[in-house]
Formats: sequence, structure tokens, C-alpha cells
Amino acid sequence: MTKAEETVSSPFDFAAGEVLLVDKPLEWTSFDVVGKLRNSMKPQKIKVGHAGTLDPLATGLLIICTGKFTKRIDSFQAEDKEYTGVITLGATTPSYDLETAVDQTFDYTHLNDADIHKTTLQFLGVIEQYPPAHSAIKIKGERVYEKARRGEEVELKARRITINSFEIEKIEMPNVHFRIGCSKGTYIRSIAHDFGKALGIGAHLSQLRRTKSGDFHVDDAWNLQNLIEKIKLHRTTIQQQ
Repeated sequence: MTKAEETVSSPFDFAAGEVLLVDKPLEWTSFDVVGKLRNSMKPQKIKVGHAGTLDPLATGLLIICTGKFTKRIDSFQAEDKEYTGVITLGATTPSYDLETAVDQTFDYTHLNDADIHKTTLQFLGVIEQYPPAHSAIKIKGERVYEKARRGEEVELKARRITINSFEIEKIEMPNVHFRIGCSKGTYIRSIAHDFGKALGIGAHLSQLRRTKSGDFHVDDAWNLQNLIEKIKLHRTTIQQQ
């Protein structure tokens, strides 16, 4: 049971506004989570939105806002984030993660731990980053990942982001375990891809978890199913009053 599940005592007021911290399950989209929570609040028609999309293959902190608190989504999205994960060296994928199959492999046996630690320094501070072609960015109203999946050429502009910290926590070749603190709009998949290029080989993101967003921490988040059950219990209690 998480801190959120242990401490909740007052009834929800979804229309007035709630901020719900959810630990997004693997392979769920952020929109899947929003839809599931919205459906659990029926028959009330409640506005529900999320602050900061997580890819389906990522887990961790997802901030959900309801009712009048959906007006706060932009401010939550603007906060710095922290992620942990694994970069796998020696192989690239078109999506920069495991959503697509490996398309190229490279020899990484010449690398040592010092090479890997030193390369993180190239990513600290304000940098220019190209988002992955397999991303939710819209071009003329269409998500670019839809174009990429059809095999169409996608031209994206570089974005200026800030990497506040980039720590290597463990190296188990070819897997590099990391922790990154960054500004909004950072694509960790692109960091993984560019990290491989900086080492002179390929790399892709094989695991990702968002641990922090602003002052919120995943340790304070709900297990999704437990939250849904709590909302249903709350709804039943209200109906019986």
C-alpha cells in the first residue's frame, strides 16, 4: 500500500477538483488511464486530464487532474521531471525504445565504465534535442507516430531542453542503469539514442520509470486498480446517502 492509499480519509470531490497521483502500469497509455478513471466516476460527467504523457512502455508517476483542477494541468506539466531506466548499448530501434524491433547492431566490447560515465557530461545543461519520429507530437493535426508507422518521412525540429542531472547507477553491459533529472519536454528515448551515438555505437531505451514531477513523487502514487476500487466505493457511498 502506498502513502496515498494509507492516508486518504476524506471523500473525493471530483467536480470541485482532485489531483490524483497514479503509478501508470506497463503497456497502458496515459489516455487509457484517464479513460478508465473517467469511467469509474460515472454517472457523473467529470472532466479528467493528465499532466505529462508517459509512453506505453514507461511506468511511474502520472498526475491526473479532475474537475476545476484540470485548469492546473499546464502548471504541473511545466515542472521538472526525474526518471530512472535502462539504456541498452549496441543496438538501435526506429522508435528508440522497444516498441519497434532492433534494426542495427554494433560492437560495444571496447567500451569501459569510464567511457560511459564521461559521456554523460556531454548531456548536462541546456542542449538541443530532436524528438523521436515515433512520438505523440502533432504535425497538421496528426500524431507523428502514425506517419512513422506508415513508413512516411517525418521531419521534426530540434527543441531546447535542460538536463539537470545524469547519473549512471549501475553498468551491466550492455545495459546501463541511469537516473536523469530534466526539464519538461525531454524525450528520454532520444537521450538513449543520442547517448549511443556519442559513444560511437548504437543504443536504445529498454526501460523507463518516471519517479518525480515537481514536488510529486511516485512513492505517493496510487496503484491504478486500488484507486479505481476506492472511487467505486466512494460512488456507492454517495448513492446510498
